[in-house]
Amino acid sequence: MVLLNDNQDAAIGRVTSVNISERKGTRKTPLKDGEVRIFIDSGIEGDAHADNWHRQVSLLAEESIEKARGMGLKVKAGDFAENITTEGIDLASIPVGTLLRVGEGELEVSQIGKVCHTRCAIYHLAGDCVFPREGIFGVVRREGTIRVGDNIEVLAWGDGSCDATPQEALDEIEAARTAGTL
Repeated sequence: MVLLNDNQDAAIGRVTSVNISERKGTRKTPLKDGEVRIFIDSGIEGDAHADNWHRQVSLLAEESIEKARGMGLKVKAGDFAENITTEGIDLASIPVGTLLRVGEGELEVSQIGKVCHTRCAIYHLAGDCVFPREGIFGVVRREGTIRVGDNIEVLAWGDGSCDATPQEALDEIEAARTAGTL
């Protein structure tokens, strides 16, 4: 991890929605009160994906959702099963291992994109889905509350590795990128 100093700019984004689901494999619902708690070794309180693994919290940019709208889809925050919808930060360009401050909490980026073994409803409607290429995952490194409107700030740039991410997960993503299936 490369810590930021006075000569480096911290990327700043903003949280536009916080979303959870009670079951895996479903769209997430934006929370009416606009806030969630994140916990070390778990993720987001009340979310079906909360567990002690490398994909505790998922993030997707509003700009990515807008691309799907450009394909004619009527989609909104949470429809891609992301926990945190953002704006103003290019999530997919952030290397694994990067430490982000999101509201009161801190997340370490553990994976960029994901391999979808079963295509989602969005893929079947549009022939494509942005999340596998542009969504990111993180593990909670500092507990806290995340609210709509909170800033997202890069605290330290990653080196492409995260001790929480199994090598086989990284290999699977790389193989899919190489094969052009991601």
